Amino acid sequence: MRLPWELLVLQSFMLCLADDYTLHGPIFIQEPSHVMFPLDSEEKKVKLSCEVKGNPKPHIRWKLNGTDVDIGMDFRYSVVEGSLLINNPNKTQDAGTYQCRATNSFGTIVSREAKLQFAYLENFKTRTRSTVSVRQGQGMVLLCGPPAHSGGVMGEYEPKIEVQFPETVPTAKGTTVKLECFALGNPVPTIIWRRADGKPIARKARRHKSNGILEIPNFQQEDAGWYECVAENSRGKNIARGQLTFFAQPNWIQKINDIHVAIEENVFWECKANGRPKPTYRWLKNGEPLLTRDRIHIEQGTLNITIVNLSDAGMYQCVAENKHGVIFSSAELSVIAVGPDFSRTLLKKVTLVKVGGEVVIECKPKASPKPVYTWKKGRDILRENERITISEDGSLRIINVTKSDAGSYTCIATNHFGTASSTGNLVVKDPTRVMVPPSSMDVTVGESIVLPCQVTHDHSLNIVFTWSFNGHLIDFDKDGDHFERVGGQDSAGDLMIRNIQLKHAGKYVCMVQTSVDKLSAAADLIVRGPPGPPEAVTIDEITDTTAQLSWRPGPDNHSPITTYVIQARTPFSVGWQAVNTVPELIDGKTFTATVVGLNPWVEYEFRTVAANMIGIGEPSQPSEKRRTEEALPEVTPANVSGGGGSKSELVITWETVPEELQNGRGFGYVVAFRPYGKMIWMLTVLASADASRYVFRNESVHPFSPFEVKVGVFNNKGEGPFSPTTVVYSAEEEPTKAPANIFARSLSATDVEVFWASPMEKNRGRIQGYEVKYWRHDDKEENARKIRTIGNQTSTKITNLKGSALYHLAVKAYNSAGTGPSSATVNVTTRKPPPSQPPGNIIWNSSDSKIILNWDQVKALDNESEVKGYKVLYRWSRQSSTSVIETNKTSVELSLPFDEDYIIEIKPFSDGGDGSSSEQIRIPKISNAYARGAGPSTSNACTLSAISTIMISLTARSSL
Repeated sequence: MRLPWELLVLQSFMLCLADDYTLHGPIFIQEPSHVMFPLDSEEKKVKLSCEVKGNPKPHIRWKLNGTDVDIGMDFRYSVVEGSLLINNPNKTQDAGTYQCRATNSFGTIVSREAKLQFAYLENFKTRTRSTVSVRQGQGMVLLCGPPAHSGGVMGEYEPKIEVQFPETVPTAKGTTVKLECFALGNPVPTIIWRRADGKPIARKARRHKSNGILEIPNFQQEDAGWYECVAENSRGKNIARGQLTFFAQPNWIQKINDIHVAIEENVFWECKANGRPKPTYRWLKNGEPLLTRDRIHIEQGTLNITIVNLSDAGMYQCVAENKHGVIFSSAELSVIAVGPDFSRTLLKKVTLVKVGGEVVIECKPKASPKPVYTWKKGRDILRENERITISEDGSLRIINVTKSDAGSYTCIATNHFGTASSTGNLVVKDPTRVMVPPSSMDVTVGESIVLPCQVTHDHSLNIVFTWSFNGHLIDFDKDGDHFERVGGQDSAGDLMIRNIQLKHAGKYVCMVQTSVDKLSAAADLIVRGPPGPPEAVTIDEITDTTAQLSWRPGPDNHSPITTYVIQARTPFSVGWQAVNTVPELIDGKTFTATVVGLNPWVEYEFRTVAANMIGIGEPSQPSEKRRTEEALPEVTPANVSGGGGSKSELVITWETVPEELQNGRGFGYVVAFRPYGKMIWMLTVLASADASRYVFRNESVHPFSPFEVKVGVFNNKGEGPFSPTTVVYSAEEEPTKAPANIFARSLSATDVEVFWASPMEKNRGRIQGYEVKYWRHDDKEENARKIRTIGNQTSTKITNLKGSALYHLAVKAYNSAGTGPSSATVNVTTRKPPPSQPPGNIIWNSSDSKIILNWDQVKALDNESEVKGYKVLYRWSRQSSTSVIETNKTSVELSLPFDEDYIIEIKPFSDGGDGSSSEQIRIPKISNAYARGAGPSTSNACTLSAISTIMISLTARSSL
């Protein structure tokens, strides 16, 4: 009899074994679907699916056309996990409507009905058709009776996977694997690939042929796992599953390399390979398997040979293998067995050491096995003591060297293959000592100093001085502007530092080195200079005209800070400007101050500059930008004036107040004006900070009437002051009377002069000047040219006119309001143009210190003015000023040039003006031989007479 707790345990165990241990009635998981079975199908089996769950497990029965299917009476029927299988289906017996019934202790449920139909298509009936004749263009019908058939429309059915990949697909690393999945169904099923473990398929994977093929290139370990092909349509789905397994041939991670070892030493080799599955290792020597024995120990990929002898030499191989491949790594083991040999490693011929120093003389002969070492000094065997030791590698070490240690030393090396020796000399030198070391100093920026470094040393040794600054060697080529070696003796290495700056403060070390010793001496250099920049300049509080500042002191550079100065900058200032503060003088121990005298509503930034006894330091970084508060405006516009404009206008102008003096937002102007002598002001407000002009228009304003004018200012805080009162006149009226007595005369072919008289009656408008209009008779008056005079001038000259031309002229008075009425028009005709031909056939000769010029008379053409005379223009060749001689003849006398050449031009003149000029003529100066004039007059006269006989006829061109 079981105990109650045993029954409880058994019941719990049974419940855990059940798929669903909750008791409930039958539930369909999958119900049967319509099936269309082709009579000519090679498949001899029909399946009607029915899947049910329930607890207790339901019993399944099938009905055909409402009648139970007797499984026991017909061997063609069978029920497998609820589905009905029909072998060798028969159209007569099996076609019809099927229904699945599921029953357990809770009750019975029936499925939907599913029809099993048989599809067939018989051949066409054979009969001969009679001939049909038709006329071209007519229509006709040929009937086609279909053969006997059933199921020409295919019913829908769930997907059936016809082609699928194997259950297990081994895949090599780095290869490309393809999985294929093909399914039938109606509607046509869709194919979806997925991993059974829920991980996403790698992005490198590609799908082909409507997702029927999944291709994964460069296969890796992470691609291995279970993959599923899901075929699904509206009637259901089907799943094929398979596993991709990963394998990889062995691949070397670490190979073995050749080894050359001395006899009796140890050898260790290790090889490593990866692969899938994990490779195993074995070793070969000269192609034969190598096993663990005696001095040889093998463990996986490691080989250890102890106390190597000559028989161990040979070729070794590490072999790594798995079921997918095998790889080899080869190396040679060379065993060296020789007696000691110093031929390539002789003792150093001379080893230098200082008194009290330490020396090591190396002894490294080639030998295998390792030799035993013995040392001699001279002919005596050297014994070890507290100062002298021989190390395992044969080196000789001597400490606290004395002069008596100097001499020859021999190293003797012995093994069972032989003995060898090598000899060298030890030379003991006096040590180097610093006699005058550099000393620490305080200096000021800009000074120059010398740091001494003087030593005594063995003069048979070369000595080298180097200097470092704050741990870095000084490069005298790169830093030559400040650093220079001085001294010149081999026992002095002094350092000069020129024009010292703050950056040169720090530790300087003089390092002295010979071939036997090295020593150093250090000194600290303190550089005093102007203070560094103050820090953290902050605006603590700001009003309309003040700002409370604070800051932290910067480095004083070894000289106490004595004063601070505050500077300010605005968008309107030119750079940084010093400002007034309270206190007026800020001492070096004060780190706060109030800036006063600021302009309201201006954006300021501040910085602080510190000073000490040495100088003024660098300024601090600027503070944040802050705007002062608004205040009433205080500055009035400058240069209030005006005048001009049109009739009945009063024009008032002023210079705008700069933005930095407007003291706030909403800045504008108040314009006040009144007729001179009146009491009441007229006011107008201009709400624009850029306004600089106001025009008052009113018919009551008389021309050129005086007004008292002033301009005030305002902003959002209120009104400010007015400018001083000034007098401005209203617009003038243009002149009302025309000039009188107009008269014009011709001066030349290009110039005329015009005269007029002021108007006889008084003008209502002020006259500022006159405007003369002129135009040629052949031109239109609207194209006339104009010139203006200023003031009371009543005549003017008009130039650049055409010759022999009739011109019309008229004159008007003008002022700022415009021009008055025009005078009567007068006419004037310019004179004929001057002669156009220049003088020709110019000749010159000299006589009695004179130059006589002659030329042909110029005849004017019919349309040219008659020649009245000639102008001779001459100058010295090195002068720019020209002299003019006028004559009515065709010759002229000039003084003979003594010091310079003459440059001469000749041109005619007439009533029409000057005519065309000849080209320049150069007359050379008289030679010095003829110019001295010392000696008898007869001799000189002869000379002049000889010169006077020379007649030179020059055209203008040949004379140049």
